[in-house]
Amino acid sequence: MRDDETAGQPKGMSREQLLALPVAIDLDTGNRALGLGRSKGYEMAKRGQYPCKVLRFGNAYRVVTADLLNLLGLAA
Repeated sequence: MRDDETAGQPKGMSREQLLALPVAIDLDTGNRALGLGRSKGYEMAKRGQYPCKVLRFGNAYRVVTADLLNLLGLAA
C-alpha cells in the first residue's frame, strides 16, 4: 500500500481481525499483527528469534495463529 492509502489508519490489526485469522498465516500478516516491519520480521524468523512459533515450508514462513494470539493475550 502507498503511504497516502494508509494515512489515518492505525498500524497493526484490530482484535476482530486477529480473531478471524486462519490456523496459520503468512509472515507479513504476523508482522503486521505484531507491529514489525517486513525486513525485521523476516530477519527474526530466519534467525529463529520470532516471538511466536513459525513454520518454514521451503522459502515460505507461516506463523501459528494460536501462538500469536497467546502472545497478544487474545487466546481463548
